[in-house]
Amino acid sequence: MKTIVKTSVLTSLILMAFATDVSGQSRRSSTTTKKVVKTTTVKTITPSRRVSSTKVTYKKPTRKVVSVRKVPNRKVINYRGQKYYYSNNKYYTYSRGRYIVIAPKVGFRINTLPANYKRIHHNNHIYFNVGGIFYTQINNEYEVVDPEVGTIVYELPDNYEKVIIDGNTYYEYASILYEKIQVNGTRAYEVVGVIELDE
Repeated sequence: MKTIVKTSVLTSLILMAFATDVSGQSRRSSTTTKKVVKTTTVKTITPSRRVSSTKVTYKKPTRKVVSVRKVPNRKVINYRGQKYYYSNNKYYTYSRGRYIVIAPKVGFRINTLPANYKRIHHNNHIYFNVGGIFYTQINNEYEVVDPEVGTIVYELPDNYEKVIIDGNTYYEYASILYEKIQVNGTRAYEVVGVIELDE
């Protein structure tokens, strides 16, 4: 009789320990989902999301050009016959005795990202955004790319421009078009297209 009692008590303890372990594991593996609520207006950008530059009207008649006489501690980067001068998280080109801030072209590669990059996840892509320029990692380098439509950022670079396409206002920087949206009550900007430069 004592053996039966010991066996049943021992079996009960083992079952209780197993049940506690299972419930503890299920609690740890539960995840919370974050619901993203986007409020957007109907977009009139073409389905291909590439917009001819002839359809784009800039609100300001002249484009803002930032130039300086000297670029301290600059690093020279050659890309497809063009020299870029990099300093203070900006790229410059040299023209008529001045250094003009420019955005590097798609395909431009660097070995190391600037320290102030922001990681952005969209679909299955990871982008690194530095001052409005999107990079993706390819092996041990970072290449400038056009982000996918739907990619969201929470601030625009300083030198963005307002543009009008088919009567609607968008924001443009480095030929990337953004639309202002709300994400959970916070202002954000969604990539809605890319301006194709007509040659």
